[in-house]
Amino acid sequence: MNPIHAALFERAQGVMPGGVSSPVRAFRSVGGTPRYVRSAAGADLHGEGGEHWIDFCLAWGPMILGHAHPEVVEAVTRAVRDGLAFGTVTRAEIELAERILAGYPHHSRVRLVSSGTEAVMTALRIARAATGRARVLKFSGCYHGHYDAMLVKGGSGLVSLGIGDSAGVAPGTASDTIVVPLDDEEAVNAAFAAYGGEIAAIIVEPVPANNGLLLQRDGWLRHLRRVSERHGTLLIFDEVITGFRFHYGGYDGQCAVMPDLTTLGKIVGGGLPVAAVVGRAELLDELAPVGAAYQAGTMGGNPVAVAAGIATLDVLARGDVYSHLEFLGAHFDRLPKKLTWLRQGSILWPWLGRGAPPTTDSGIDPLVKPAFGRLHATWLERGVYFPPSAYEVGFLSAAHRPAHLDQLVSVAEAWLSVEDAK
Repeated sequence: MNPIHAALFERAQGVMPGGVSSPVRAFRSVGGTPRYVRSAAGADLHGEGGEHWIDFCLAWGPMILGHAHPEVVEAVTRAVRDGLAFGTVTRAEIELAERILAGYPHHSRVRLVSSGTEAVMTALRIARAATGRARVLKFSGCYHGHYDAMLVKGGSGLVSLGIGDSAGVAPGTASDTIVVPLDDEEAVNAAFAAYGGEIAAIIVEPVPANNGLLLQRDGWLRHLRRVSERHGTLLIFDEVITGFRFHYGGYDGQCAVMPDLTTLGKIVGGGLPVAAVVGRAELLDELAPVGAAYQAGTMGGNPVAVAAGIATLDVLARGDVYSHLEFLGAHFDRLPKKLTWLRQGSILWPWLGRGAPPTTDSGIDPLVKPAFGRLHATWLERGVYFPPSAYEVGFLSAAHRPAHLDQLVSVAEAWLSVEDAK
């Protein structure tokens, strides 16, 4: 490792908590020193020490087109020349909302916000306003941002740091959050038997991908839909990671389960801070200025960020990116591997534990963490950047080529051979 990374990290720790702006970046889950990135293009990251890595983190998912895609860069450059922020309504936010709704035809309204956490917070406020109820049902291991009420048995960031719940969250804040295991219909039924008339919403990642890749049965999602309808509860799909990831639209289009509200982020901003809540008009109209549920934000619908989202969705709407991602997925599946990998579309996760891959957070073997730290260090040495946590997933982009996947897998296979020989 070039010593410049250690020097920068020491400097950062003098001015930022843990030296980072977001916890998992600190490399505490994998050990060692964070690598500082100077620039990126396509599928490549370039480090401050002159390194080059093939990037499978992709800013934790937004860069589905790859880094610095020319059409996105051009759109953002034009927007910057017109001004960075206006604090007014703009044509661009209408155009982004229309593009989002084209992928979610069963919804009819969009509220643009700036982060996935804010989108979840807003969706839950809508649900409580619409139902007049306070409680929310979530699932252990699913992550819905750092909103206080959702930091109860959350996803990878908490697991990576060994934190069960977050300090600084008042006990009363999370007291209305009911947590049950994933893929446990009896537990859901029991929660509704006890609190059915008090539950405003069920919130779930339809493809849980922030605590490993915990692949679920579509029948499980159908059960949540039936229970929510029976009890007058709203069903919220958190698609901050999966929205526009598998096709132009959401996972609801694949599993044929229609939620009442959907939260989006990452891809809809094309790498800039844009997120959204999507739903039916009567639900979104609970928000001010139409309804009494208040939500506001200086940077909501920021013209520069929205320009990146529009350009990204325009490229995705052509369809060739999704065809390429399917091609890459098929190539990945054909590669000879002893290491177990899970794949859902263009999302990848190496499973280093014993036994069958887990479908719930309780099935994750804690021994995967030190093993993954060793694998991650090997990847870095061999020019591969995978997210620095055993519980985070990797992503494919339009900029990746089969040779990139060959390197990802071959380095992992060589590492596994050394591990097996110990």
